[in-house]
Amino acid sequence: VAHTGRTVGRLGEGDWDGKVSEIKKKIKSILPGTSCDLLPDTSHLPPEHSDVVIVGGGVLGLSVAYWLKKLESRRGGIRVLVVERDHTYSQASTGLSVGGICQQFSLPENIQLSLFSASFLRNINEYLAVTNAPPLDLQFNPSGYLLLASEKDAAAMESNVKVQKQEGAKVCLMSPDQLRNKFPWINTEGVALASYGMENEGWFDPWCLLQGLRQKVESMGVFFCQGEVTRFVSSSQRMLTTDDEMVILKRIHEVHVKMDHSLEYQPVECAIVINAAGAWSAQIAALAGIGKGPPGTLQGTKLPVEPRKRDVYVWHCPQGPGLETPLVADTSGAYFRREGLGSNYLGGRSPTEEEEPDPTNLEVDHDFFQEKVWPHLALRVPAFETLKVQTAWAGYYDYNTFDQNGVVGPHPLVVNMYFATGFSGHGLQQAPGVGRAVAEMILQGSFQTIDLSSFLFNRFYLGEKTQENTTM
Repeated sequence: VAHTGRTVGRLGEGDWDGKVSEIKKKIKSILPGTSCDLLPDTSHLPPEHSDVVIVGGGVLGLSVAYWLKKLESRRGGIRVLVVERDHTYSQASTGLSVGGICQQFSLPENIQLSLFSASFLRNINEYLAVTNAPPLDLQFNPSGYLLLASEKDAAAMESNVKVQKQEGAKVCLMSPDQLRNKFPWINTEGVALASYGMENEGWFDPWCLLQGLRQKVESMGVFFCQGEVTRFVSSSQRMLTTDDEMVILKRIHEVHVKMDHSLEYQPVECAIVINAAGAWSAQIAALAGIGKGPPGTLQGTKLPVEPRKRDVYVWHCPQGPGLETPLVADTSGAYFRREGLGSNYLGGRSPTEEEEPDPTNLEVDHDFFQEKVWPHLALRVPAFETLKVQTAWAGYYDYNTFDQNGVVGPHPLVVNMYFATGFSGHGLQQAPGVGRAVAEMILQGSFQTIDLSSFLFNRFYLGEKTQENTTM
C-alpha cells in the first residue's frame, strides 16, 4: 500500500482523546461544579485520515480488519477505520444467521474457505485472544451436515463428494439403508443418496465470533465509527484498453461519513475502501459510480447483490431426533438442526424465485412455515408432525443474483474499492478465509493462500458464472 506511511509521527486519535479528557479534568478541578464545554467532544467522530476505510462492521468487515492488522509489516503501520451504521447489529446478517459451517460445496474455493474457517474456529483463542479478556466460547457443536439427494440429484452429489474429498474434507456417501441404520428417526422416502460431514462441520454462536473479532481488532488499534457512508470523493483518469476502448479509471480519495442522529458528516481521507456492506453493498458500489455507464460495458456493470429475506423458525418437539442429530438439508430445500439440549430445533427453507418475500421488512411469515416448510419436515421426520413453533425471526442474505457466490478483491475501474460481499448465506462461515484473502490482495497484490480469482468482479461483465451447486 503506497499510502501506509502517512500517519507516522502524528498524534494517534486515541492519544488525542486521552489528552482532551485529561485537560477537561484539570479545568474541572479548578472550577468545581461547572460543566466544561471549552473543548468540543470529538470522540464520536472518525479520524480525518485512515489508510483503509471498511464499510460494514459485520464478520466479513471485521475479518478484513483483523487480517490487515495481523499481516501488516510494521506494527501500527496501517490505520484502519470500520464504519458501521447499526451498532446494535439488529439487522446484520451475522447475528441473525443459523451459524452453520460445512465443506459440502461443489467449488474447490468454497471447500477450501470452509476448511480454513473450521481450523480458525477450532483455534479461535489463539487467533483472537485479548490480554485480560476471558477466552471465547463459540459453543461449537460438531454434529456435521447431512445433505439428502433425490434420484435426479444423486449423480451431482457423488461428483461433489469426490471434489470435497480431493480438497481434504471428511465426507462420506450413505445409501438409504445406511441412513436408516444410523438415523432411525428419518423417513428415506424419495431419498436416493445422502452425504454426511464427519469432521469440521456443525454450528456455532455467530454473535460470539462477531464480538470476539470486534474486541480483538479494537485491541489491535482499529478505529470504529457509528455512521453511514453517504458519498465518495474521487478523481478520474481516461485510459484506452488494448481493444482501443475508452474507459474511465476512478480512485476514491475521501469518504463522507454521516454521523448517527445528526446532520453533520465527517470527511475521511483514505487510500483504500473495502465494501463489506453485506445486503446493502450494491448501494455502496453505486455511490462510487459502479454500474453508472452504458449497459453491456464494464462501466455499466452493476454489483448484482441485493437483500433477500430468510425466515428462521424455532420449534419444540419432545419426541424429535436426539443429541447426535446433524444439520439436515432435505431434498425439498427445507433444513433443520437441534438448538440447545431441550428438544428444541431450528430450521426453515429458502423460497423459490416465485416465493421470494418482500425484503423491505423483517416481519416473519408464519404461513410460509405452515404451508411450505412443516409438510416437508413432517414427511422426512414423522416425529415432527407434533412440533410446536416457539419463536421465529427473519434476517438478510447478501444475495448475489448472478451466481450466488462471493465477490472478493478489487473493482477493475474503481481501482481502490475492494469487495468482501455477496456470499448468499455462507458469508459467516467463510469470513475468516475471505478476510485473509482481501488483506493479501491489498498488501501483496495477489491472493496467497487460497486463489479466489474466480470470485473477482470481472466475471459479471464477462458473463462467466462461478456456479455453486449446493447453496442452501
